Order: sequence, then C-alpha cells, then structure tokens
Amino acid sequence: MESEIFFTDLQIEPSILQAIEEMGFTKPSPIQAQAIPILLQGIDCVGQAKTGTGKTAAFGIPAIQAVDTTLKTTQVLVLCPTRELAMQVNDEIMKLAKYKKGIRCTAVFGGASMDKQIDSLKRGSQIVVGTPGRIMDHIDRGTLKLENIRQIILDEADEMLDMGFRDDIEFILSETPSDRQTIFFSATMAKPIMELTKKYLSNPQVIKVMNTDMTVELIDQRFIPVKEGDKIPLMGRLIDLYEPKLCLVFCNTKRMVDEVVERLQDSGYAAEALHGDMRQMQRTQVMAKFRQGKIQILAATDVAARGIDVNDIELVVNYDIPLDTEYYVHRIGRTGRAGKKGVAISLVSRRDSRLLRDIEHAAKTTIKQDVIPSLEDIEKNKHAKFILNIKQSIQEGDNEKYIQWINELQEEGFAPVDVAAALIKLEYHHIFSQYEGKDEMQNESFSRFGDRGGREPQGRGGRDQGRGGRGNDRFDRGGPQRGPRGGNDRDFGRDQAPRNDRGFGDEKAQRGFKSDPNMTRLFLNVGRDVRVMPKEIIQLLEFGGLRGKKVGNIDIYDKFSFVEVDMKNPVDLIIGLNKTELKGVKIKAEVAKDKKD
Repeated sequence: MESEIFFTDLQIEPSILQAIEEMGFTKPSPIQAQAIPILLQGIDCVGQAKTGTGKTAAFGIPAIQAVDTTLKTTQVLVLCPTRELAMQVNDEIMKLAKYKKGIRCTAVFGGASMDKQIDSLKRGSQIVVGTPGRIMDHIDRGTLKLENIRQIILDEADEMLDMGFRDDIEFILSETPSDRQTIFFSATMAKPIMELTKKYLSNPQVIKVMNTDMTVELIDQRFIPVKEGDKIPLMGRLIDLYEPKLCLVFCNTKRMVDEVVERLQDSGYAAEALHGDMRQMQRTQVMAKFRQGKIQILAATDVAARGIDVNDIELVVNYDIPLDTEYYVHRIGRTGRAGKKGVAISLVSRRDSRLLRDIEHAAKTTIKQDVIPSLEDIEKNKHAKFILNIKQSIQEGDNEKYIQWINELQEEGFAPVDVAAALIKLEYHHIFSQYEGKDEMQNESFSRFGDRGGREPQGRGGRDQGRGGRGNDRFDRGGPQRGPRGGNDRDFGRDQAPRNDRGFGDEKAQRGFKSDPNMTRLFLNVGRDVRVMPKEIIQLLEFGGLRGKKVGNIDIYDKFSFVEVDMKNPVDLIIGLNKTELKGVKIKAEVAKDKKD
C-alpha cells in the first residue's frame, strides 16, 4: 500500500503551508502530489487533469515559491482562455500567497478598466494572470515587460487554441527569456498542444491524471433518450423533480444557450445565460447571482464554464452531448464537489446515440439509462418533501403567529383541513396546473450502441415528427422549437448516404429534386472526404444563423453535401455559412440547382 502524502512532505515553504492549512487542506490531490515536486525543481511540465482537481494550486504553489519578493518586476505569467478563469486563478493564487510578504498578483483581461490594470502593474506585480488578448495589449503599451519572466503557465491550453489564440500565445512565448520554465496545464491534450510543447518546452515531464475515480463516484450519472423537440419540456420536468439548489446546463453553441434560457424564463424558472458574446459586466453579474443562489439555473457553453467554481451545484444537465468526449468528464465534474453528491443527466437524441458509447469508453464509466419523469413522479416527490418540511417546522416550533391566522379563519367557519388544503394549493397549483391535460412525453427509442445491427426506420417529418404531438407541457407555447431532422435512415446509424463518384465540381451531381417542395435545398462543399457527419452539418447551420427552423433531408456525397432547410429565402443563412469552416474546409454554400431533364 502506498503511503499517504501530505503538503508538509512536498518541500513547500512555511508561509505557503500556513495559507494551505488555513484553507483547510492537508493532503494534496493526485495532480498536486505529482506536479509540485517537479515544478519546484524548475523542470518544464505538461499536465493533464480536468478542472476541479486542484490544477491551480498545482502550478500556483511553485509559482509563488519561485518569486523573489525583493524584485518588483513580473516574474510569473499565467495565461487563461476566459476572463472568469483568469479571475478565479488570480483569487486562488492570492489566497495561497496570503502569508508571503511583499508579493503582488494582478489579473488583466478584456472588459475591465485598462487604467486600473496599468496602475496595478506599475506598482509592481510579480505574478500576472490574464487572457492572451489583454496580455498582448499591455505588451504593446509597454505596461507589461517580460524580460524577467521565470515561469510562464498556460492554463486550459486546449481551450486557448480552440479559441484562436495560437498566434498570440506563440508571440508571448517568443517574448519571454529562453531559460524560463514553461508549464502547460489542460483538461485535454490535443495534437496542436503537443506540437507547441515540442517547440517551446525543453524535455518536459508529462503528467496525466485521468481522475475518473476522483469525483465520479459522488456523481449519479444518467442519460435519458429523448426526441430533440422534447428536450426543453424535459428540462422543466427535471427541475421540478430534483428541485436542485443550483443547476448547470451545458449547450454546444451560444445560440442554443440563449434559446434554452429564453424558454426556461418564459416558463417561470430563474435562469440566466453565460457565454462569450456577453459583456464582461454581464458575465460577472450573472456569476455573482448564481453563486448567491439568486438564479437557480445557469446555461453555459464549455468555454464560458471554464471559469465556474461553485460547490453547491446539485444537478448538471448535458442539453447537448459534447463534441469532444473528454469534455463530458469535465462537465459532470462541476457537481459532486467538496464531498457532496450530485446528479448528471445527459439528454440524448437519436442522432447522438453513438456518442454515448464513445463517452462511456473514454470516461471508463457506465451511464445508467433513465426514463422521462412522469407527472406522477413529480407530484410524489413534491408531496414527500412537503410532508417532511411540515414535520420539521412543527418540531422546531415558533409557529404561534401563524396558528393565530388559522384560528381567525376557523372563527369565520372554515375548517382547519380546508385551510391547510388551500395553502398547499397556493404553493403548488402554479406548477401542477401547467401539466393538466397534457399528454405524456415518451422516451426516444434507439440503440445506445449506434444501431450496429442495422438501421432503425425513421420517417421524414423533421422536428414536427420529433414532437409527434407529445411533450406539450409547460413549455408548449407555440414558440420556436428545435428537433430531430426528418429524412431518411442515413441521417443516423452508419451514415449510408448516397455516393457520387463524379465528385465536387460536377454540375450534374449538384442537381436533384427536393423531397419537400416547400423547403430550400442547399449545396455545401464538404462531404465524405473529410468525414462529415449529419450532426456536424446541423451544428454548422446553427453557427451560420439557422434558428427555430426545420431541417429536412441531409445527403452526404464524396466531396459535397445537400441539406434541406425550411426557408424560402436563405440569403442571410448562406452568407453566415460562407463565413464558417468545417473540418478545416472554408465553407462554400449556395442554393442547389434544380434538376432539369
């Protein structure tokens, strides 16, 4: 059996140990135990571990210890992909450095006062934490000088590359001394990151902590097969069933975050959005309200959620299945923290069924299948909680004032049982009335293993088929809906789309009848040759600006694809698509030519 390791075993200086002890920690997490000794020796390092495992302290403790407090110049630079994460890292480092005299740490990021940041840098900050763009601004202004940098740390390096910061990162790295210590930390280690390590790190030590055993045991993982159009109504049922103190909802696109929040708010839930299109002041205000419990539900993209560090999240919902399977562990790790149990539920439509298998394999975990909660389930749950709360209130006493109110009503001839029933009705009628007369939603039927034995039949009813007249509970207001594509079997399963050996550029191959005369058929210049999947084309349409519209057949050929959209004049959509890329290919979209015999 391996002996236990304590922070006192890691050669950490007393002032930092005092702060660690004050924060209530005695034993390091696996990433801390492995990384701290290496970093204290000044060795370059590549560390892989998800957020919530103590990465910040893993690099923050050695960074603080490396600072020479007699010098007022910047000696440590930490790069973060988002403002929220930069603030979080800065706060954590300041806590760890609390008892080290003469040390200063400054966070710099866009959306905040440049003048205040300049003033703080002029007073002398040995540690600077910031986003690449704002770091570049300060370098250009001459307010941040890098000639004395001893350590440079890239936190969430994969996200910075995904967000297009590679050129900025390479410039910043090139401006620092060649004898610096370089440290990369990330939840994933994609090929572009490893290319950077070869270029800018010297004989780095690689540490991988795939901590599926650290928090997963505290997380009840489930998935619910659901038609795409029923996801929003199902969200309401999950909130009503679990009644979480805080709930975090993940979507793959900013547009879907906004749509989910709008629908939840219209249905009476306290929900807010968090994504990169929001101003910094808005994002700060939203996070403050979420931490304080003033909003119950926060819908976010993966990038924006990198800065979320809240211990009371009881429910995580994957509204969209993550495109990168490693993001799944990162997402669910937002619940089940600080020794508390949490629930993570993934809403899986038919087109995402194969991703479920990939996630289970990558995370080395089993995700239990669940069913859509019935209205009876919700009522039973609320009944049980109500009875428990009533009993606790009676036991606690101090109800004299309210007893007097009951007595007044009793004197007017109202029976106490009728008064109690009326009070319960006032408390819960607004919830249950939303469900009255509504049909039950039904679980989607598909194989969680990707239909290996063959394809399951599917009509071509688009989103209308996806809803099938069901699921019209408290969200059924006739507003915009998202749902499964209509179309043939090739939209799912083994992707047996039509082949066409004539390839891209053959005008005849770009012609064809629309299966629905009311829809517009678009041509896209990507196909099998870059392994495009129907799901990716749907997401491409969302990025291009398609919202609240039905998607019909998707036909994928060798070097191009056709997709039907419920739009008479898709000019704006085509303009939006032509500004995007997919699989490294710059998209060229146009209205497909009608077939003429």
